[in-house]
Amino acid sequence: MTAIRLGLSELRRLAAGTLPRLAILAMALIPTLYAGLYLFANHDPYDKLDEIPAALVVLDEGTTTTDAQTGATTERHFGRDVADQLLDDGGFGWVETSQVDAEYGVRSGRYDAALVIGPTFSADLASAGEFEPQQASLTLITNDANNYLARTIADQIVGKVRDSIAEQVGTEAADTFLRGFASIHTNLADAVDGADQLLDGSTQLRDGLVTADDGAHTLATGAGQAADGAERLDVSTGTLTDAVGQLDDGAESLATGLATLRGATSSLPDQTQQLADGAAQVADGNAQVAQYGQQAADAAGQVLPTLDTIRGDVDARLDQLVADGVLDQATADQVRSQVAPVLDQQREQVQGAVDQVTAASGKLDQLADGSRQVSDGAARLAEATPQLTAGIATAADGADRLADGTGQLAAATPQLVDGVSQLADGTRQVSDGATSLADGTSQLRDGSGELVDGVTQLRDGLADGLGQVPDLDEQTRQDTAETIGNPVSVENEALSSAGTYGGGLAPFFLSLATWIGAYVLFLLVRPLSSRALAAGRSGLATALGGWLTPATIGVVQVAAMFTVTKFALDIDPAHGVGTALFLVLVSATFVAILQALNVWLGAAGQFLGLVLMLVQLVTAGGTFPWQTIPEPLRSMHQFLPMTYAVEGLRQLLYGGNMATVTRDVTVLLVVLAGALALTTVAARRQRVWTIKKLQPELVL
Repeated sequence: MTAIRLGLSELRRLAAGTLPRLAILAMALIPTLYAGLYLFANHDPYDKLDEIPAALVVLDEGTTTTDAQTGATTERHFGRDVADQLLDDGGFGWVETSQVDAEYGVRSGRYDAALVIGPTFSADLASAGEFEPQQASLTLITNDANNYLARTIADQIVGKVRDSIAEQVGTEAADTFLRGFASIHTNLADAVDGADQLLDGSTQLRDGLVTADDGAHTLATGAGQAADGAERLDVSTGTLTDAVGQLDDGAESLATGLATLRGATSSLPDQTQQLADGAAQVADGNAQVAQYGQQAADAAGQVLPTLDTIRGDVDARLDQLVADGVLDQATADQVRSQVAPVLDQQREQVQGAVDQVTAASGKLDQLADGSRQVSDGAARLAEATPQLTAGIATAADGADRLADGTGQLAAATPQLVDGVSQLADGTRQVSDGATSLADGTSQLRDGSGELVDGVTQLRDGLADGLGQVPDLDEQTRQDTAETIGNPVSVENEALSSAGTYGGGLAPFFLSLATWIGAYVLFLLVRPLSSRALAAGRSGLATALGGWLTPATIGVVQVAAMFTVTKFALDIDPAHGVGTALFLVLVSATFVAILQALNVWLGAAGQFLGLVLMLVQLVTAGGTFPWQTIPEPLRSMHQFLPMTYAVEGLRQLLYGGNMATVTRDVTVLLVVLAGALALTTVAARRQRVWTIKKLQPELVL
């Protein structure tokens, strides 16, 4: 009760007169004026950025872009797009002007900032599509002599513009990139189809080459047989030459004998017997020669069909290779033009030789018949001598004809031998060519097998690649391009929100205003009652009596400040009652601290209260996070009461953690009790009056 009476007594003293009452009213409104004006001035400055003058200079010359899909060209003016965006809703009050005016305006303070879009802005943005990348740039001109925060805000605005441009360009680039994937997918699909067709064609080529290889080997076998036959024919012509020589010699001997017979018929019986024997030998020799001639004619006759068969097989095989696509027509014609002359030449030579051999064979047959007749005639001559004279004349004539025939046959035999030799050489060349052709077709067949395997691997690889290349529909492509252009979307999930810039600063300004309100109270209110000290009142009662009066006025200060903050400035606390009560606790604590300083140190304590306010102004973390404060101020953060006042008001205004509020209330109560305890100790000591107390060195 003593403390209350002391408090009421101090209030009556302060309220005695009009001016003291006005002074109390003024002190009660000082926190409201301080906090209200600061919060009102900083309520939502970002909403007024469009009133800040800023210059915009557009020098962009534009560029021409080419669509990689259609080849169509488009004129792009990214700089103009950026300017239109800023003029429409770009934060500042942008004014489009020249570069000279912009620079002069920023220097003179007419503009707070200037943004220059260079002449190559569009070309630089489009340069990545031409694979000659150049980084586009915006030039921001600022002047801190005008306003430092204007430069900071301009940096943020230009940063947002840069992000918007980067998103737009990135989206377009991603869209072009994904369109390229669509083209790749289409081309790969065509390539897979082409690989299937190539595989079918290569399979048919391989099968055709297998058939061609079989035919080439058959041709080589036939050519080899023809060469062997020609060799045998060449050997037979050597035997034929010997037989014709014997025949010619026999015919000469016969002619000579008949001449002798005709001249000497006296010894006719013996000679006729010799003639019969010689005629029999001649007949046998002629029969043998005729047989050899017939063999030669038969052999020559076999060569011509073989050559014709080879010629037909070569033409048919070449036509088949062209039809199967193994060879083109030009290559087939070239091969035919190289083989046909050789075969034709050999056939002409063989045909001539065959004709000669056939003619010679006919003459040999005639010779064989004549010889047989001579032999029969000689036999009959031997049996019928009376008819010998006429037979001798006939035989002589026949012998002469035989000699002529054998002479002609002997003359024709070398030509036959040369023809057969040429035939043997030609057929051997054909055989060698057919063997080379067979080797070549074997290599082609092996190569076609490898080709089929390679085409199969190609087809399978293309099919696998086709499955890995995305095939996006139009909507998915657009969504994907937008996501690549802007891959990160920041969702601001605020656990609590201050609402406006002023709302964010409210905890700091309210706490600071409460300290100022408590500070100015002791310019008028005495920290301790001199009457109580003189009357010897207890230290606690005296301390509480001195604290109660400014604490009561502090409640009025808080009530006025809270009312203006909530209803005039539209800062609506999440916990209204809790905020009001917490402000009362903060005011009571600050009053107790300043009372203790004044009681212990007097005028120096009052000055120290001002210094303590300044220290707490920078250590409470009311604007920037307290972790950014340099040492040694950061170490003082945890030990000053305004830290907990700001922290508690944040939790109550924004709807934060109530456990933190409980801790802050506890700390403030401890500080309140400690300050009152110190004041109580000082009150006990000041019950003893000293000269220094009666005549202080410094009075404020």
